[in-house]
Amino acid sequence: MQFFALLTRNTAKFGDADFAPLLPGEAERRRTLYAEGAVRQVWNRGDIPGSGMMFEASDDAEVRGHLATLPLIKAGMMDIAAIVPLNPYPGFGPKR
Repeated sequence: MQFFALLTRNTAKFGDADFAPLLPGEAERRRTLYAEGAVRQVWNRGDIPGSGMMFEASDDAEVRGHLATLPLIKAGMMDIAAIVPLNPYPGFGPKR
């Protein structure tokens, strides 16, 4: 099953200088999750600082487990705004 996780940087408590040292490790962990097949896609948010991540997982708990391994989440610098389970869109399949 696929899930969309919407993440928000905690800019009220942390500035750019706080985030900078953790970003290489954050990128590496996201690459690892992608290589392992847990993450399908990653986007930067266009509205506020943060990101969106598409996960392949069995349930919400598995997604939260993967997110808990991200350095920014561990440091309290990134918040989970939402985790949304996704269902296939039937409109592109055969008519019933």
